[in-house]
Amino acid sequence: MTAWSPGLSFEALLASAPMEYIRRHLGKELCALLDLIAGGSASDDRLRAVATVSIDTERLVADDDERAALIALVPGPKQAELAQRMGSGGDGRDLAYLSGLKWTANERRELLEFFGVTIDSAQPQRLPLTRETAPEYALFPHQLHAARRVKELLYDGPRRAVLHLPTGVGKTRTAMSMICDHLRQHGPALVVWLAHGQELLEQAATEFERAWAKVGDRRLQVHCVWGSEPADLTEVTDGLVVLGLEKAVSTAKSDPKFLPTLAARSTLTVFDEAHQIIAPTFQGVVDELTARHDAGLLGLTATPGRTWADISKDEELAEFFSRQKVMLEIEGYTNPVTALIDQGYLAKPIMRTVASEAGMHLSARDHQNLERSFDIPVGIIAELAKDKQWNLKVVQTIMELLEKHHRRILVFAASVEHCRLISAVLSAAGLDAEFVTGESSSRHRGEVIRRFKSAAQRPMILCNFGVLTTGFDAPAASAAVIARPTKSLVLYSQMVGRVIRGPKAGGTETCEIVTVVDPELPGFGDVAEAFTNWEDVWETA
Repeated sequence: MTAWSPGLSFEALLASAPMEYIRRHLGKELCALLDLIAGGSASDDRLRAVATVSIDTERLVADDDERAALIALVPGPKQAELAQRMGSGGDGRDLAYLSGLKWTANERRELLEFFGVTIDSAQPQRLPLTRETAPEYALFPHQLHAARRVKELLYDGPRRAVLHLPTGVGKTRTAMSMICDHLRQHGPALVVWLAHGQELLEQAATEFERAWAKVGDRRLQVHCVWGSEPADLTEVTDGLVVLGLEKAVSTAKSDPKFLPTLAARSTLTVFDEAHQIIAPTFQGVVDELTARHDAGLLGLTATPGRTWADISKDEELAEFFSRQKVMLEIEGYTNPVTALIDQGYLAKPIMRTVASEAGMHLSARDHQNLERSFDIPVGIIAELAKDKQWNLKVVQTIMELLEKHHRRILVFAASVEHCRLISAVLSAAGLDAEFVTGESSSRHRGEVIRRFKSAAQRPMILCNFGVLTTGFDAPAASAAVIARPTKSLVLYSQMVGRVIRGPKAGGTETCEIVTVVDPELPGFGDVAEAFTNWEDVWETA
């Protein structure tokens, strides 16, 4: 294939695009917020600058109508150049030729490259799954003590238990140490790790490779089974299977023998974020995998409850694990979180709230829906995310934090569009701001997260929605802005937990968490007692 240089940068195309096109793709809410910040009407140059950041070229190219409109904006000579790239014979009917293309995946990739957007189709090279080295995978004393107590429960009686460690204290590392012990003592053996979401799954695979390379006693493999990866495990009898929950459910439907076959070979199942386990579809997977009498089940969580107020669901979770939970205990402290802060394993959190003057007002029906719902209804959050005053308060809060936190700030937005809006406004102000959502491509998400975790000194703000509450570790982040209202103590605790790693765990001595609240909505401003919130549910009757 001919190596082409970019034909027309996307920024140059937007520089000459009609303002009607620019405003339509920015959306009314973002334009209104930019007008508010400008103290009147934002200039065309400002709107075009924000558009280069806010408008997702890949999304435009993927949509038939948007792609046609985009190509129509390309000047005539450049249309001819594009048509030539796409195989035209050069008869002068360039736009008609381009309109008649089927626009396959390769053709869409060519179009993106024409606009200067490079798509890296190469798969990231994985490190060897096994490495022979000296056994050096030590746990901190509190982790080691908890691991020993869990093992006593896993190999006797009901053979199931929950390991309850605060976020940021290394529950994945502690669990991998136990898995390595299990594989050494019972090998050849198969362990299944269940989790939801690509970040958690990738974290598990990488952490096991790191652990087994240091303390393993033989060569074995990590089998990564999620997304589009094949689920053929018929020949697998030794090692770790990192299995996505959605993959397990879908494969079990198409192949009823999948889970029973895996269960016949595995002796330990680990369920990350164990508060999700009683969802009927997930519970069915676990029941299948732990059917044999000698199969153990280990749950991992920082929040051993399903809800904040529905005790029946929390009771169900506790019963599923036979009320066997090992909570971190540190001598001399009633709450281990306090001890971990004092000892430098967790950062000392500075938690505060700021109230917005949102223009949204809830109706009587809205209040009824709030009372009945487990969390704040999506419709209410969507309206809040469009509110100019609310968004101005979020932006102001981030700007104020930048004066004290010069490295990394993590922002939890209220929706996908809210995430894009906040990131665009910050970028327009000359800041290094990026966003990731569930709609982001793997390439974009990987590149943005890599930059956020890097040692670069320039401050960076990462806005996200729905993808970084679990399985994401960026110790350099010392501040978080929570602009996602929630009644879920589990979700709130997970968001807070992303920035509380202390200096002994590679993090910071202090961290600051600012929650932007709407006085009309319920929510949290402090989770100091979250770690022990569910203890009464797990007490043996």
